Amino acid sequence: MQSLKKYRRITVKIGSALLVDRASGLKRDWLASLADDIAVLAEGGAEILVVSSGAIALGRTILGLGKRALKLEESQAAAAVGQIALAGAWSDALGKGALRSGQILLTLGDTEERRRYLNARATISTLLKMKAVPVINENDTVATSEIRYGDNDRLAARVATMMGADLLVLLSDIDGLYTAPPARDPQAKFIPVVDRITPDIEAMAGAAASELSRGGMRTKLDAGKIATAAGTAMIITSGTRLSPLMAIERGERATFFRPSANPVKGYKTWIAGQLEPAGRLTVDAGAVGALTSGKSLLPAGVKLVSGNFSRGDTVAILSPEGREIARGLVAYDAADAVRIAGLKTAEIETVLGYEARSAMIHRDDLVVSHAGGDISGG
Repeated sequence: MQSLKKYRRITVKIGSALLVDRASGLKRDWLASLADDIAVLAEGGAEILVVSSGAIALGRTILGLGKRALKLEESQAAAAVGQIALAGAWSDALGKGALRSGQILLTLGDTEERRRYLNARATISTLLKMKAVPVINENDTVATSEIRYGDNDRLAARVATMMGADLLVLLSDIDGLYTAPPARDPQAKFIPVVDRITPDIEAMAGAAASELSRGGMRTKLDAGKIATAAGTAMIITSGTRLSPLMAIERGERATFFRPSANPVKGYKTWIAGQLEPAGRLTVDAGAVGALTSGKSLLPAGVKLVSGNFSRGDTVAILSPEGREIARGLVAYDAADAVRIAGLKTAEIETVLGYEARSAMIHRDDLVVSHAGGDISGG
């Protein structure tokens, strides 16, 4: 198994069920053991970023809300109470290893809007320069069901790629990827290494495991696609044992996802990692060939436009079979894109009434994907 000590910047994601017991609240002994692991890696020269779930789970325990489904405003109130307790617990646990910590609360817009993405990156970079461990969570006190990440796996992947981490560790209640959910299929086989997340690999994913968690193996594979495309390796392993990071060092079971051999870099990392495209463009076979050879997407190759997007939004590009083959920043609003879809460049000005861009999406704003996982610059 991979040694963590060779990585210089590691993002570690912790699920709610690992950190919070339904009856007794925060699992302080477990948190202390993880903080000790982080101190060992930091002493070896690694920079550690923590993406910690648990605010709502901890808050509902403190407030005595039980297991029942919460209304949105109740979840937000639980998060407000739990976040204070969680931040204090992290500060105390890391402090015992002579580490300082800083709390970062993110909403979807903080990574999806370019200006806010750069600002968040600068803040976290400064914390790392100051030798503080950033403890990052979704801002559940204000996030709504329409705008939230929906899970902290994808948030962790977004943070890892935003910060140029070379490894993302997802600590879960399962020790890795299996050919089927092992709780339902006793014949499921463990997969130690994934070279590339293909549709066959995605088909092995199951659903969320408990009411404390919004994620499941599917969201972990979504996270893996974001991370590995940007050159970040990923490990899924069990966090239920004490000292879960050192357990990886000891060679205990974990699934390792190799990073892409041709990772997206810089500006295109942001485009490739966009969680929800604002719209979709279905293109013909000729356009598919042009895109994979590094050319821009012209209106002539677009057959169908869907979604209510604005110029500059991220849209997904679909093959004639409906498979996503690329993402990019579109040069037209949706209404104009509908009007010029299928037209030759010389015809655009006549239809729109003004001289417009020849490309629907310029190649500099494109990230092309291959076979459902290996993403490279357009």
